[in-house]
Amino acid sequence: MAIADPKAALPAAPAAPAGAPLAGALPAAVSPARAIVMMVGSVAFFAVMDALVKDLGARYPTLQVMFFRSFFAFVPILFLILHGGSLKALRVNSISGHLLRSLVGIGAMFCFFHAYVRMPLADVVAISFAAPVFVVALSVPLLGEKVGPRRWAAVLVGFIGVVIMIRPGAGLLTSVALVPLIGTLFFALAMIVLRRLGRTETSASVAFTFTLACTVVSGLALPFVWVAPDLVDLAALIAVGLLGGVGQILMTAAFKHGDVAVIAPFEYTAMIWATLLGFVFWSEVPGLNIWIGVAVVMASGLFILFREANLRLPRGRARRLQVKR
Repeated sequence: MAIADPKAALPAAPAAPAGAPLAGALPAAVSPARAIVMMVGSVAFFAVMDALVKDLGARYPTLQVMFFRSFFAFVPILFLILHGGSLKALRVNSISGHLLRSLVGIGAMFCFFHAYVRMPLADVVAISFAAPVFVVALSVPLLGEKVGPRRWAAVLVGFIGVVIMIRPGAGLLTSVALVPLIGTLFFALAMIVLRRLGRTETSASVAFTFTLACTVVSGLALPFVWVAPDLVDLAALIAVGLLGGVGQILMTAAFKHGDVAVIAPFEYTAMIWATLLGFVFWSEVPGLNIWIGVAVVMASGLFILFREANLRLPRGRARRLQVKR
């Protein structure tokens, strides 16, 4: 799932780490159209990565897949940073903040990777779309932010969409649907931490430390969970990391050179990819409850996105955008 996602260790879009730039390493000017293409391409890379994770997860432990995802993501990420001559951007000012972001990010990645194997791909992606709803709800107690009645209404609508998707019943506590839901909560917490880190840390340092932490943690577990892959699976495991790294770079570039309110909604194209890949390779067809629930959650997320974008604009410009919409 591209939904910044632990996959993209950058600030958040509708339901995925959004892309503040890897400082100094990106081209200076990209048109909005190209930014949209980059965002759609990023989502596609992440979707293929998720499909590989789902396939590999049936034969290899989740922690082993996470190790390859993190370790080989360093290749494109470091290339971009070194190419831009921005090693100073890796400086860490808040060690505790990076540790907390890495902890919740690793938890989110584990939950999503674990769920891909046990649920239809599109179902996991659909549930992950609830991340911005959790972010708004958590920003009040954790950040002390003020949320108006309109955004609270959107949060309530978003939670209704989640309930529709997971269909709570007598067996809810044993339902595998709780795994991606917990992962989405972890991801929302990561976004909350990123809001604080954004005041003192660069996107490059956040991306680097998260990827390093995930590599170290999953690497420490390797001696206990290792399953020797054949050459084909080894290539697929390496591809997971490379696809994730390239997807992260594309998302970073898209958000650097495009307006968030314009670029972020294209992350919802992840549902198209997840449905297509799930059907082609695993004959998965999302149930009616998933389609209804994801429509409700997407509507809620888009309202929150545009509302927050308007709140950050000068009052006159915000009014003009509201009139245009």
